[in-house]
Amino acid sequence: MRCHHHFFQTLALFLTLGVCWPQLSEAACSRVINVPVAATGLSVLIDGESISGIYPELLRGLTDKEGCSFVFTAVPRARLEVMFESGRADLLIPASRTPKRDQHGTFVALIHNRPMLMSLQPNRPAITTVQDLLSQTTVKLALVRGFDYGPAYQELLATLGQQGRLVLEVDALSVARLLKSGAADATIMAPSIFAGAVKDDERVRDVLEKLRIEALAELPWGDSGVYLSNAALNPQDKAALQGALERAAKSGAVWKGFQRHYAPAILKGSIRPLS
Repeated sequence: MRCHHHFFQTLALFLTLGVCWPQLSEAACSRVINVPVAATGLSVLIDGESISGIYPELLRGLTDKEGCSFVFTAVPRARLEVMFESGRADLLIPASRTPKRDQHGTFVALIHNRPMLMSLQPNRPAITTVQDLLSQTTVKLALVRGFDYGPAYQELLATLGQQGRLVLEVDALSVARLLKSGAADATIMAPSIFAGAVKDDERVRDVLEKLRIEALAELPWGDSGVYLSNAALNPQDKAALQGALERAAKSGAVWKGFQRHYAPAILKGSIRPLS
């Protein structure tokens, strides 16, 4: 009898602990977080089924620290924007902060960035404003479909389109090929995205040495980071992710990631840590 009694006591103890264990190990997020991503320099690298880079590494690091797990799928950048706007993506990462995106999500800044005008034209007059760019009517631009650096950028994109001076491409590597072939004269994006896209492709790697990089007054420093979907995430998951990402930003992990992956010359003038 005493053995039976001892067995039931032990069983009761295990059942009590079993009820506690899920609470102790309870994930901060109630479900796996869906993160479609597009190739973005060394920030997001896509090689067949393998997805890596600064931002996937950052999110995977949160799985152990914060109890949120992520599943990544590769999509073109323009489709990624549509998925985010229609509530079919939990996160949009990386993303510059823009008024349009603010309508669909809550932004968490991870880094400061600045888009720059890049070309292989050493001899033309300097371009320091959008007006300079528009007045040099022979300069044709290739931009990545779905990239957005705010209202001034969107306005420029519309004007260049009307003037027949714009080619939209699927990614930064395609843009680099157009610049090298002479089919386009310049592009606008963060130099780190461009450099990351071309550095491992021997067909276009040599353009980096010849790249002319200019800042446009109307495209100043802004914030880059992650948007949390207002439509796709429940309030608890959104709050958990926001807290986790804010802690990651404060730790300087993102800036360290950029320093690990990029040469100082590429970061200078276009990427800097949050103050």
